[in-house]
Amino acid sequence: MDPHDSGAHLSSLFDRRAIPAEALESEWSARDGQRVRRIDWAGAVLSGGGRRGSLLFLPGRADFYEKYLESLDRWQRGGWRVTALDWRWQAGSGRFGADRRAGDVDDFATWIADLGAFWREWIVTTPGPHVIVGHSMGGHLVLRALAEHAIEPVAAVLSAPMLGFHTPIPDGLQPAFGQLMCLIGSPARLAWQDSEKPGSTPEGRAALLTHDAARYADEQWWRENRPQLDLGPPTWRWVLRAAQSNALMRRQGALEAVKPPVLVVAAKADQLVAWSAIARAVPRLPQGEVVSFGPEAAHELLREADPVRNKVLAAIDEFLDRVAPPGKA
Repeated sequence: MDPHDSGAHLSSLFDRRAIPAEALESEWSARDGQRVRRIDWAGAVLSGGGRRGSLLFLPGRADFYEKYLESLDRWQRGGWRVTALDWRWQAGSGRFGADRRAGDVDDFATWIADLGAFWREWIVTTPGPHVIVGHSMGGHLVLRALAEHAIEPVAAVLSAPMLGFHTPIPDGLQPAFGQLMCLIGSPARLAWQDSEKPGSTPEGRAALLTHDAARYADEQWWRENRPQLDLGPPTWRWVLRAAQSNALMRRQGALEAVKPPVLVVAAKADQLVAWSAIARAVPRLPQGEVVSFGPEAAHELLREADPVRNKVLAAIDEFLDRVAPPGKA
């Protein structure tokens, strides 16, 4: 088997609406007792008899690992021992407040602490080399954890990382705006009512995420069949904390402190995260590189139509083959 075979014929054979039989769903207990969902499965043995190492995947805001089973399974078939972890207060890992629809958080530092604690446990129970992949908010948190040396992977891949918002409000004013909105009303109220951004509609949500209607429908299926996964818009407190965390990343010296090689895959036409912020950030990384896409790609690159998705996966394969070959600890 070619571990890099990402052709549509394999995609069409994978059941995106079922947990693979070889995968194990369980929970991780954070230091304060918070239960966080995870899924794990051992890497396939390659033709030479070895395995690649271990890969940890972190999804985005209001995300859940079921949406990425197809990519996780592909990496597993390529020899990686795969783990995916939900963020606390999302999907099946509880909620911050009483409103189960609200995407809320006390501070992004809580998520960084969770990631660091999980990472330290995970790397001693799994084979190296250890790499990490984060999407959107997950990409932001992975990069911040790298900058703060909370984790030390051999390499990192960021898919459409949330390093800035696609909004007319300038970066420098976003923390103040978020603070104002938290002062004039409850910080726990929803920042908007539907979809992924202000002004968008549930009907237009698919266009923000992917050009692949079938993969988009998979997400809706999982939400209907596992209602605990459903999460709505963020609160104003989340908006404020996100803006503050982005401001931390813009400080001189933050990204410059990231040691491992980092690959960023992003869409210039992304309507959720700002391509301009990504383009400014990558040159600041000591070992940063970017693969960009045009209007053919939306936000969820790992769930795009096959012509785009296959290129994304090929770029990730090439990067990991180069910077995290088997046996590199």
